[in-house]
Amino acid sequence: MTTEQLTYATPPENSSLDHQRYWVLAVIAVAQLMIVLDASVVIVALPSAQHALHISVANRQWVMSAYTLVFGSFLLLGGRIADYLGRRRVFVVGLLGFGVASALAGLAQNSAMLFGARALQGGFAAVMAPAALSLLTVTFTEPHERARAFGVYSAIAGSGAAIGLVLGGVLTEYASWRWTLLINAPIAVITAFAAGRFVRESRVEVRHSYDLPGALTSTAGFFLLVYGFTMVASHGWGSSLTVSLLAGAVVLLSAFVAIEMRSAHPLLPLKVILEKNRGGSFLSSLFVGFALLGTFLFLTYFLQGILGYSALRTGFAFLPFSGGIIVGATFASQLLPRTGPRSLMVWGLSLATLGLFWFSRLGVDSSYLTHVLAPEILVSVGMGVAFVPMNSTALFGVEDDNAGVASALVNTTQQVGGALGTAFLNTVAASSTAAFLVSRVASTSVTRSATVHGYTTAFEVSALLVAVAAVVAGVLVSSRRHHLPAVSGPQ
Repeated sequence: MTTEQLTYATPPENSSLDHQRYWVLAVIAVAQLMIVLDASVVIVALPSAQHALHISVANRQWVMSAYTLVFGSFLLLGGRIADYLGRRRVFVVGLLGFGVASALAGLAQNSAMLFGARALQGGFAAVMAPAALSLLTVTFTEPHERARAFGVYSAIAGSGAAIGLVLGGVLTEYASWRWTLLINAPIAVITAFAAGRFVRESRVEVRHSYDLPGALTSTAGFFLLVYGFTMVASHGWGSSLTVSLLAGAVVLLSAFVAIEMRSAHPLLPLKVILEKNRGGSFLSSLFVGFALLGTFLFLTYFLQGILGYSALRTGFAFLPFSGGIIVGATFASQLLPRTGPRSLMVWGLSLATLGLFWFSRLGVDSSYLTHVLAPEILVSVGMGVAFVPMNSTALFGVEDDNAGVASALVNTTQQVGGALGTAFLNTVAASSTAAFLVSRVASTSVTRSATVHGYTTAFEVSALLVAVAAVVAGVLVSSRRHHLPAVSGPQ
């Protein structure tokens, strides 16, 4: 294995910008925003949907889980399909399918129809997301333009969940919960038309046979893994169902790795993740995904359950998070070509760790202005700074043939990490709350204190996970100011 130096160089002064590429960026940005929004926009609308469709308390989680379960399971397969069939074609099909599935979900007449439509949304998102990111990778190749493009992408990927909470609150309050889903349909159609107009086709020129064993084991393995963690909330870690699902996931994912090591044309070439910089970025992304969704979850519970905020007010309370992500990502996109990725990732993740630890100091008497706003800004700016080099480095040096599957892996770490982290942190919070109540006489004030104690314990664990991500970045990602090592030859 040889190593070449990929330089973040200053572009020649006479280089001309192809402005059509920025239309491509706009199209991809809208698609990515839809994908990220859809994971959070229904959170605020969930109580209204539950009441309208008579969904039981035990089954309401499937409004969220049906989407994330299918999305996380099919991402790797979706990325390779985009590589082989054409990234623009798959992107457009994914957009249109996502729009149709969103319309079906918004028009759902019963819980089964809503759950099925949400799963269908996840399936089309699983082919659309890696196609979008791989199109971004092959469209923006000049380092400074690439950094700016990934700055926009990272700002949207990081702030979309917070924007979704605001949008969900507004639509539910002033229209209907159905519009949190229906709104995707016209946007998807318009974006698909724009993609056909501005985006150029990109695909693997020499097709190999499909790695069907790898596709089956990876898809089934991720499905069982996410499903197993989803079942923790209702069945517990020690139940036979949870243990069986997680054990099956370990067996299938181990088999997937063994298959990829021996396959002539693997679904996921292991060189894509074994190169030190990319591997460090993927691993950091997994830890961040594990921690970040829990931040939204427990802050939402704190704002509504402890501070008494309405759903709409809660959504607006997250607006500074979106602003912080955008500021951090803009800052990082300007510095990345000059500093290299490691320092930005370490400093950004360290700042986010500090903010999450600050959240762990919340109490029943804390207020938004004095105890939530400042750490919210710290976390968001830190994540914005980290996301740009994290996403860019994860795809830097990957040849066009593997752009789709590498892009899928970026999304997989975030989606699977978020699904697993939510289940894990929810269990941590519940256990901490129960332990707090054991030696105390039950009362309203004690119950509130116990609830907040559960949240703050979860924030401590989240801070630890992001700190681990910072250490991983510091150890594995390049510190060279102008160079990023990458594996040469076919990836």
